[in-house]
Amino acid sequence: MATKWTIGADAADPQRLARFWAAALDYVIEPGFDDPDGSSIIDPDDVGPAIGFARVPEPKTAKNRLHLDIRVAGPGLRTAESAERMRSKAAALVELGATQVREDFYGPELGHIVMLDPEGNEFCVG
Repeated sequence: MATKWTIGADAADPQRLARFWAAALDYVIEPGFDDPDGSSIIDPDDVGPAIGFARVPEPKTAKNRLHLDIRVAGPGLRTAESAERMRSKAAALVELGATQVREDFYGPELGHIVMLDPEGNEFCVG
């Protein structure tokens, strides 16, 4: 059996990032873990890891060394249908406050879409 784990993220506005990532991942705010200096989100089905957000005073200054990727394309080779799923998810995330940076291609097919969350943290939709 795998060990349960949580990932932590620094944030200027923990509640805003928690709301964004909860919506992006179909997670929910963890009951009892939402205050001005921190918040946590959980998978309502208790399958994926929790993600905690802690307020820090310093701004983000460089590219993330670790980031989350959202996988909607499906397994195997990329197709027109998987590209449509990626573009649809990216558009929904822009509505939630993300910024689309670029589309990266693997040969002729869309490989992934590079995005920034509301605080400028890089992630990909693939």
